Amino acid sequence: VQLVESGGGLVQAGGSLRLSCAASGDTFSRYTMGWFRQAPGKEREFVSGVSWIGTKTYTDSVKDRFTISRDNAKNTVYLQLNSLKPEDTAVYYCAAARYYSGTYSIQGMNYWGKGTLVTVSS
Repeated sequence: VQLVESGGGLVQAGGSLRLSCAASGDTFSRYTMGWFRQAPGKEREFVSGVSWIGTKTYTDSVKDRFTISRDNAKNTVYLQLNSLKPEDTAVYYCAAARYYSGTYSIQGMNYWGKGTLVTVSS
């Protein structure tokens, strides 16, 4: 599975962005998809995920601000980022897992994109 993220950029605090992740190479609908991020000097962390059956999960810091969705017809997963804060600045990575265990871990994801940079200015 190949994953390509897009949609990152520079935005002011309070602004919005929509990230996209286009998948190819296998049956997209069978995969659980996740978004992770890595800020400068920090470890990669889970942001949001959507299982192959549509169950959505968010880390607490982005609940009510970010929305994940998937379009199986387009082999694409999206992450809508609203009310952005400077602490959301990071490289955002899309990842895919063949099996959904109910949780999202870096080790549990089988495929990764190269990431897209989101920079939020204060």
